[in-house]
Amino acid sequence: MLIKMMKKILPFVCLFILFMSIQPCRSNNKETGKKSFITKNVTFASNQYTQLLKSISGSTKLLNPKSYIDGKMKFIPAQEWTSGFFPGSLWYIYELTGDESWKTQAIKYTEMLDTIQYYTGNHDVGFMIGCSYGNGLRLTGKADYKKVIIQAAKSLSTRYNPATGVIQSWNANKSKDWEYPVIIDNMMNLELLFDATELSGDSTFYKIAISHADNTIKNHYRKDYSTWHVIDYNKEDGTIRHRNTSQGFSDESAWSRGQSWGVYGYILCYRKTKDKKYLEQAEKALEFIANQPNYPKDGVPYWDYDSPEIPKTYRDASAGSILASALYELSTYSTKKNYKKWADKIMKTLSSSNFRAPLGENGNFILMHSVGSLPHNSEVDVPLNYADYYYLEALKRKNDLEREK
Repeated sequence: MLIKMMKKILPFVCLFILFMSIQPCRSNNKETGKKSFITKNVTFASNQYTQLLKSISGSTKLLNPKSYIDGKMKFIPAQEWTSGFFPGSLWYIYELTGDESWKTQAIKYTEMLDTIQYYTGNHDVGFMIGCSYGNGLRLTGKADYKKVIIQAAKSLSTRYNPATGVIQSWNANKSKDWEYPVIIDNMMNLELLFDATELSGDSTFYKIAISHADNTIKNHYRKDYSTWHVIDYNKEDGTIRHRNTSQGFSDESAWSRGQSWGVYGYILCYRKTKDKKYLEQAEKALEFIANQPNYPKDGVPYWDYDSPEIPKTYRDASAGSILASALYELSTYSTKKNYKKWADKIMKTLSSSNFRAPLGENGNFILMHSVGSLPHNSEVDVPLNYADYYYLEALKRKNDLEREK
């Protein structure tokens, strides 16, 4: 009797065991799918930048690559505003791979920017030092890097004027009738000031950053939460002289990279202060993008949201990668939208053959199709080192979020 019963239930037991053995495979496959996107793109970035380093290693001096234009590599001096992005990308590849050889390269290219800590020629010392020495400090804890960051913040602070309440971006320009021009990109440089206060205990840097952020909300944004590129102030009383969008289609248009800079800038301000007005500013600026009829469904913007030539005009991969990185961070602070899903969409597009270069091509940069300044016919539809930097940062943030989950 018992044997007959066992024969009857045995097939069901076997089916149950088979079913249970399949379930972990399904779960693992799903997890592997998540990791494979990151692993695949990190591996590509590592291979591509290995070739990039080899292509410039024959020089007797350290060369800092910015772009690849008409078959030629464009190199830049330490004082050029994008000089921190290449070493910053090396730091991210080191962090994403764990390969010590990348750390060696990152240190070498970071420390070539040593003199920038004393540079007062423009506001971009925050980009130059934050992306290089800032990441270096985060990943190595080197005490000397702290000193460089604090000194760089002192240099940046020389461009602050209490009468305007903001940090001057570019120098005065008579041909444009600019007396004290401030650009939306400048929001990104505030991180250097916040970091300097944390490292030194000197609240002066923090107060300058807050003043700049508050006045930018007041003066740089339109009612629909799009942003002008340039606000020119009267340096004596802080009144506004001009509102321009120098690198966009027109003064009243929404230049896409500027919109991304602003969003990212206010997210970092929230991270450093926990003041909800900065979080709300980022959310509202993102609503402007989300509701834009000219915002592509795949998530990577055209170079200007108001270009009359859309869709027959250029995309800007740099505006997309900056936005994706910002969205990943925002997803940890706000549930107003599924910001991570939005970032994932952008990264999927950037990682496709439409934007990610074939191995060994594109001057060995990762992303194709960025736009520096179309009105000035400068760096149009080319790779740019800052597009790669924020793409790698976005990969790192995506990896962190999914690992924690």
